[in-house]
Order: sequence, then C-alpha cells, then structure tokens
Amino acid sequence: MKRKSLSVMVAVLLALGGCARASQESSGAPGEITMWTHSAGNPGELAVYQRIIADFNASQTQYKIVEQNFPQGTYNDAVTAAAASRKLPCLLDMDGPVMPNWAWAGYLQPLGLPDDLIKTLLPTTVGRYKDTVYSAGYWDAALSIFARKSVLDKNQIRIPAIEKPWTLDEFDAAVAKLKANGYATPLDLGAADKGEWWSYAYSPMLQSSGGDLIDRATMKSAEGVLNGPDAVKFFTWFQQAFKNGWADNAGPVGNQRFIDNKVALSYTGVWNAKDALESVGDDLLILPPVDFGKGPKIGGGSWQWGISAGCPNADGARAYLKFSFQDKYLTAFADSQVVIPSTTAAAAASKYFGDTAPLHPFAVLSQKFALARPATPGYPVISSTFEKAAKDIMSGADVKPALDTAVRAIDTDIKSQNGYGF
Repeated sequence: MKRKSLSVMVAVLLALGGCARASQESSGAPGEITMWTHSAGNPGELAVYQRIIADFNASQTQYKIVEQNFPQGTYNDAVTAAAASRKLPCLLDMDGPVMPNWAWAGYLQPLGLPDDLIKTLLPTTVGRYKDTVYSAGYWDAALSIFARKSVLDKNQIRIPAIEKPWTLDEFDAAVAKLKANGYATPLDLGAADKGEWWSYAYSPMLQSSGGDLIDRATMKSAEGVLNGPDAVKFFTWFQQAFKNGWADNAGPVGNQRFIDNKVALSYTGVWNAKDALESVGDDLLILPPVDFGKGPKIGGGSWQWGISAGCPNADGARAYLKFSFQDKYLTAFADSQVVIPSTTAAAAASKYFGDTAPLHPFAVLSQKFALARPATPGYPVISSTFEKAAKDIMSGADVKPALDTAVRAIDTDIKSQNGYGF
C-alpha cells in the first residue's frame, strides 16, 4: 500500500472553492451509476473493486456500476474539471480530511447508510462534517514505532506495551542511550517526507502534549491550542530532537534505514510493516506511540467513499455502498493492501490483522489511539500552515513566534471564509 498524501488535493479544493455551490449533474444512462477511483496502477486494489462491482451487478438488475479508474496523479484534475462543469460521478473516493471541504462546498450529499452499519466501523473511517456522515472507508492506516527486540534488550531499555507506553522521559532516555551506544542517528521520525505526512505524523504528538491544530470546540481559531504553553513545550522538544542529533531529515523517505539497522527506532506506518516483517522477522517490535503527557495519540482517517450531491441514482449508490461494506470485501482490501479493516470481524479474518497475526498490534493501536484530523473545510490550509511552521522550527526558528505566525495564517483564512459554516 502506498501512503496517500492530502497535499496533492489542495489544488483541487482551491479550484472547487471557486465554483458555484450548486448540485452537480452526474451523467450516465438510466440505472447506471458512475464510480471514480484514484486506483489505476494499483492492481491489488482494483481487483477487489472489480470483484465487488461484479458481485453487486450480478445481485440485482435495477442498477449497474460503471467504474472509471484514474492514476493518482491525474485523479485530482479529473475531479476539478468535473466539479466545475457539474458532472461529478455518483460515487467518488476522497482522502478523509478533504471531505469537510467538499461537503461545505456542496459537492457531496449526506451518505445515508444505515446507522447499524456505521456503528460497526472504526470511528476514524467515518467522515463527519457538522455531525452529519458524508463518507465512509473500508480501511484505515496507523502509525507505530518500529524497533528490534534484540537492540532494546541489549541496551536494557524497557519494551513499552499498549497498556504502558513510554513516557516522554523514558523515550528521551532510551534515544540518548541508543545514540551513546553506537547509533549516530538513533531515531527516524520521517522528517524527509513532505505534505500531509507532517500533520498526520506530528500533530498527534502535539495533541498528546495537550495542544492541537485548532480549537475543536468551535473550529473557529487556532489561538491558544497551536501556540499555547503545551504546543510550545512540544515543539521545543521537537526542535531539540534534531539539535541533539537524535533525528534528522536526511532521508530517504520510507523505512529503509531501519531495515538496514542504521537507526534503532523508526516512527512509521502500517504501509511499511510487511517489508519490515520480512526483513527483521521475529525480532520486529511494533510499539505504541509515546505518551507526551496527555495520553498517546496517532493519526486516523484515510481514503473514503462519498456520493455527489447531483447523483441521479443516489438510492442505487447507497445500495452499492451498503453491499460493498461486507466483511469479506474489507478483509480482501486489508490483505491486498496491508491496511487495517474498518470492522472488527473483517480484521479477525485477516491474515495480517487477526488476533494472532503478526500485524495485529496495528489494529489495536488504531482502535485505542487514533484521532481524526479536524473535520473543518479549512483543514487543507491548517495542514500546509502546520507543515511550514514545523519545518521552520526543525530548522532552528524560534518556537513561539513561528507558532504565532501559523495561528495568524489559519485564523485569517477562517475569517476570510466566514468561519467555514461554523
């Protein structure tokens, strides 16, 4: 599975924001339901979609799903053009954090799936905007710290458990010891990456410290949460981790330095777990996130499905989506893409995420610690602003002024959009 980035969607959102907020006219013959994916070039994912579509089409005669697959690099342009001409497909997938912007702009209708189905899904696989469900996904991703048991044992470092993660003091002591005992750069935080990775990876650390990207109670300001004492404390630590030589942004992006044992600890995601398992074997530890003081957190929310506002066959689109959320299909996605199924039953049947399977810890981490990114139409601006501030701080900028600048940028955008409906 390739980790999908929200950063490439920002241009789409800006383009959509310039269009009139009116219902689209999804084209298609009577009974045909158009469906767009960004999955061209991913044969494993496409095979599962094609299985679901074939099964659904064969199960009834009223509707027919007509699938069109785009390479990820061109999918956004296709969505932009379709939105501008009010010809969005009935069914379209989207990165979870993007959904509130699309709902706010009027391009999506409420999903309308049965409550008893929605309640079976991981919370982070359900997209809500202003308490209304607009999207849902078959799977989620999760973050962890990879380590080798032999390395921690050799250095007499406690192996953290989900019930008892490392405290920040323990983590600092462990990283300092690993550096002193031979790892020039003991920790890979993934700082060579760019785009949505920065919010997805590091805002949970901020939230574990007591800060956040925005005041979620109102969704109207980042003041006090992105630049308050807890945020300053976290980013001071973040900056110091690079100054101390515990981490760097040299790259490469991915998990190769951990596989090569050039770093002892790697903060990474489930998408790198299969390769790590194959390379490290039984010595691999999948560890919980560090508790920065307010409880461990990891990012949640990945690609999800929605129905366009102008879909002429919305009932059929809902029927297809309801059909597609059968556990057997969710398990097929999980085992094809190495992603966490959105239901407990599907996870239990997965060769990777079942109770005794090697990647089961990821399913538990997702259930216990995942926090969705703020469900506001302003999220793309929040994310890019956070990335800039965090990179500036990593490079040595004064922490509080950098965060104050970020807060002003976020709040200015929110005011310019009349609060994004909040």
